Amino acid sequence: MSLPPVVSALVVASPKWPAALRVLGFLLALCAALVAMGAPRAARHGCVRLANRLLGTGLPAPPESPVSPWGDRLRTSVFLAAHAAVGAVVTAVLCLSVFTAFVLPSVWLSGGGPVESWGWALHVEHGWRGVWTGVVSAGCLALGGCVVAGGAAAMRPLAAFLLGPRPAERLAAVEAQRDLLAQRNRLAQELHDSIGHTLTASTIQAAVAGELMDSDPQAARRALSSIEETSRAAMDDLDHVLGVLRAGQSPTAPQHTLADLGPLTDRVRQAGARLRTETVGDLAQVPATVSREAYRIIQEGLTNALRHGETAEIGLRVAARDGWLEVELVNPLPAARVPFRPGRERGQHGLTGIAERVRLLRGEVSAGPTDEHGTHWRLAARIPLRSVR
Repeated sequence: MSLPPVVSALVVASPKWPAALRVLGFLLALCAALVAMGAPRAARHGCVRLANRLLGTGLPAPPESPVSPWGDRLRTSVFLAAHAAVGAVVTAVLCLSVFTAFVLPSVWLSGGGPVESWGWALHVEHGWRGVWTGVVSAGCLALGGCVVAGGAAAMRPLAAFLLGPRPAERLAAVEAQRDLLAQRNRLAQELHDSIGHTLTASTIQAAVAGELMDSDPQAARRALSSIEETSRAAMDDLDHVLGVLRAGQSPTAPQHTLADLGPLTDRVRQAGARLRTETVGDLAQVPATVSREAYRIIQEGLTNALRHGETAEIGLRVAARDGWLEVELVNPLPAARVPFRPGRERGQHGLTGIAERVRLLRGEVSAGPTDEHGTHWRLAARIPLRSVR
């Protein structure tokens, strides 16, 4: 990597110029060549890979961006200049050390004699008086190794400073990691909602099928068929989420919205519940984000109603009006249930997930008994429509 700019500088510096002008021309041409080498976007990527392999810096790969700031290009050029300078010094010292380490013992083993190089003369005695050449040879080899290690040690922090991520890039990496974790948490929440709803409905339908197996075989078969359909849908959701988590990509499959409310309520009715639904306004005009989250809120609310409450009469009301989406779910509680007490947990994980979804959309949510006797449970959520458009 150091050879091309040096060769370019030597070509530019004409031997016909005066000595001072040749030196100046060489330096200017060398700087221009290094800046040109550091200008392409791929130069920084190549320097990072080089530093990681030769110096063991462990630098992260630069982010892919259509435009590379000139500050990064100049930092890359400075790294190339430092790499060329340190590399030239290390190469020169290493070559001289290796040359001395082999020449002196060779002259001694050949019977001794004078050694002249670069205006430096030394006479090597033959016999035991020339044994010192072996010591000098070992010292030269050790010096070469120390110089190589020292050059790498000097370049390592310099590479981290010049090629490492800028504060803006570190912030972008942290934000990308945060978005990835948020996406994984959302997928986990959706998987919890989907599988939880399926298991609850399947458990109730299996109990219904067991009771009707002798008295009404046709109804029992319908319940078992519903279990098969909901289980397949849950397996599809599970395969999709696991595939996304393994690949680390954004989900591409369509997500359920309020347009899919009909099949959801049908599955609840097939589980043996009497569900009364009421819709107000045009739900098709609800923003996609609110529609998706509202579907999950309703799904989790119905799951909790099937799991913890009575299925005698469940009321669901969804209204889109006055800039708000309102969701209200009311179901009776078991008669033998312990009276409600503040702080008592009921479907805590599901309610926590609902509260998180509503809070992210700047909405309001409440859940609790409708009266002091605790005969009915009410879940209500209000989500603004305008702020998420």
